[in-house]
Amino acid sequence: MRKYLLKGLAIGILCFINQLAWAQLDNRAFQYRPAVRADYQNQLRLAVQGFLFTKDNEYFNKIFEGRTYYGTQLAPRLVYFPSAEIRLEAGVFLWKDYGTPRLRQVRPLFTAIYQHGPHRIVFGNIDAHLNHGYIEPIFDFERVMLNRLEEGMQYQLNTRRISLDAWVDWQRQQYRFSNFQEEVAGGLVADAKVVNDSTRGWLVRVPFQFLAIHRGGQIDTLDKPLTTLFNVASGVRVRKELASSFFHAVHADAYGVYYHDYSFTKVLPYKSGTGLYLNAGVDTRLTKLQLGYWRGNGFIAPQGGPLYQSISYTVNSPGYTEKRRELLIARFFSDYQLTKGLTLSTRFEPFYDFTNRYFEFSFGTYINFNTEFFLTTLRRE
Repeated sequence: MRKYLLKGLAIGILCFINQLAWAQLDNRAFQYRPAVRADYQNQLRLAVQGFLFTKDNEYFNKIFEGRTYYGTQLAPRLVYFPSAEIRLEAGVFLWKDYGTPRLRQVRPLFTAIYQHGPHRIVFGNIDAHLNHGYIEPIFDFERVMLNRLEEGMQYQLNTRRISLDAWVDWQRQQYRFSNFQEEVAGGLVADAKVVNDSTRGWLVRVPFQFLAIHRGGQIDTLDKPLTTLFNVASGVRVRKELASSFFHAVHADAYGVYYHDYSFTKVLPYKSGTGLYLNAGVDTRLTKLQLGYWRGNGFIAPQGGPLYQSISYTVNSPGYTEKRRELLIARFFSDYQLTKGLTLSTRFEPFYDFTNRYFEFSFGTYINFNTEFFLTTLRRE
């Protein structure tokens, strides 16, 4: 069975590449970048960001067992525009999981954004999680539900040819005599358009992605070694728009992925590892269909999707390892814009594990709400 599945996958990808374009998970419905607009100068506005989610992972393996996420997140913010290039925000983040009477999180939000031409600098609560554009082996989709906020600094560049996102997320601050380590993550996501033929509908891009995780510090009371881990990925993404009322586009991408542990003391079972990540898909009027293939060898990514990794994230088998991981993943995505700023998304993702020879699946439903309301214009003396 494995032989025929792999053969079918290879033939399918080759058939796509003869006509094709690019595929990565289309997370645009989950992405939100606050606008800095000259016509908003001196305005005071109310921004409301809401997210309702349910995701059921029907997994029974030793790498990542099944679990269900079901809840609501709300982030109202007051926004002031002191100039044509600056946006200031202050608000609160509320997270409520269903099935429990208490709020999971209540956290303040503060953001300052400066935008000048293609350059954008964000300080405070940065454009987080899926907004970075990482592939799933390096950055887990479920962080949009479980680790919604990132705090630090961010530089973004968007030109006709180049997009770039460099960021730092200060995850845990350490103080003198703390009984925990400081934790920081940071990275760079860059994407260069090498072909952009709007007449024929071709788009070819070369991506580069880097993510680093560090845990340490010198003022805590722990006798615990420093940890520094790197993940890197690069490849090619191709997309072709189609002149059809039903089939809108075909797309494919291929990534080589690398992991390395630069810690002084060995803590994890693998010092370095690699991965091959392939996707091919088609966008139709009704839904988006995608077929993915992952082959990992000693791969670890602390913020990546657990299914792609060689170490266990389970409760019952925490020390389990599986150096070689090989998965075939099917994805069925649909996004429905119910009204302006309100999107309903559904996802069904079955996969086959070649090593252990089993099928498992997950499915989810999500509502994203992002909008702003004008309150008043403030006049300064």
